[in-house]
Amino acid sequence: MSEPDRDRPRVVLGLTGSIGMGKSATAGLFAKHGVPVHDADAAVHRLYAPGGAAAEAIGQAFPGSLGPDSGVDRERLRQIVLGRPEALQRLEALVHPLVRDENRAFLKRHAGAPLAVLDIPLLFETGAETRCDAVLVVSAPPEVQRARVLARPGMTEAAFEAILAKQMPDAEKRARADAVIDTSLGFAHAEAEIVALIARLTDSG
Repeated sequence: MSEPDRDRPRVVLGLTGSIGMGKSATAGLFAKHGVPVHDADAAVHRLYAPGGAAAEAIGQAFPGSLGPDSGVDRERLRQIVLGRPEALQRLEALVHPLVRDENRAFLKRHAGAPLAVLDIPLLFETGAETRCDAVLVVSAPPEVQRARVLARPGMTEAAFEAILAKQMPDAEKRARADAVIDTSLGFAHAEAEIVALIARLTDSG
């Protein structure tokens, strides 16, 4: 649990889940119900964009990773770091501090709000749960996860396995969570669970 801070929302909820578990859709439901959401993936997109704070440094560290617009070509970068743990560690050392800076600015902008969500794919893996008051993990059976991910354009079995290898196992995430939503049970079920969780965390129900 994080310490109380006047420069942050009253409750900070960490949202995480492995690839293909429905995290983005879940984040959208929080936003639909008026809860501010900080999307770590979207922050990375901004950092990778032409002129973004990470683009030049990544281009220098990983030759060939930039596109013609001088922004990071995510597919080229993925191919460069795929299967190279030391390269992935160097990339994360460049990017994670910048994402944390955006994260802190987001929390400050929403200081005093009853609830805000930090949508962080590698929340446990990066220790970001220490900045949260509670953690929600979205989950689904392995066969549902696999089908969802392999249906994505350009996704391969090898890429899927490489992504899973750097993520904490789903069972461990669920064990460490304060709340779990099974997204395989349908959109209406997930939304009802989120509404109840918002009420519980903000003492409004």
